[in-house]
Amino acid sequence: MEKRPLKTLERVLSKSGLGSRTQARSWIGQGRVRVNGREIQNPDHWVDLERDKVLFDGRPLRAARKRYLLLHKPTGYITTFKDTHGRPTVYDFLADVDTFVAPVGRLDLDSSGLLLLTNDTELAERLTNPEHKVPKTYRVKAATLLSEDQLDQLRHGVDLSDGPTRPALVRREASTYLRITITEGRNRQVRRMLEAVGSAVVELTRTAIGKLRLGDLPAGEWR
Repeated sequence: MEKRPLKTLERVLSKSGLGSRTQARSWIGQGRVRVNGREIQNPDHWVDLERDKVLFDGRPLRAARKRYLLLHKPTGYITTFKDTHGRPTVYDFLADVDTFVAPVGRLDLDSSGLLLLTNDTELAERLTNPEHKVPKTYRVKAATLLSEDQLDQLRHGVDLSDGPTRPALVRREASTYLRITITEGRNRQVRRMLEAVGSAVVELTRTAIGKLRLGDLPAGEWR
């Protein structure tokens, strides 16, 4: 028997570009979504997009045009749609974007640099799945001047609480600045790597994701 491409109703709405998955759950709970003429309030309801007719506020869903935005995230902003603590988010810079796009990976509050946002979930999965080994490059200011031995430890991989890291490309730049390229995306990985060799990160800016480059894009701007 042929398998049908089933997705949850929540995911169908968010992938259509209407909004985030949190927004989709809210809309479904408000009774604004119908499947084959029947109001559905369960966000985990399975939908066959090739057979089922899904309406939002009485209008059929249409596949959203793929959007790809490169944002220069400044420090002090978080990479979520809304923050329960009221902190500024990267979406503060995207008020003029009419399609919902989600961040691919994360940059923490104190980090800056290149952030890709898109509604192309297949591309997002390829870029974030560590099996694909997509390189991500960071310009790092360390708290101390690292020795060659410390640099070699970073290059060969260091032990973290969630396991050893893969080998990294590490190049010394001026003073305590380093250029580090990794092929993983663990939580606060670069910061933890420097802590593992007895130093710490003072500044961290992501400059590249695969072939995508930050270039001279000003902080807070996107292209």
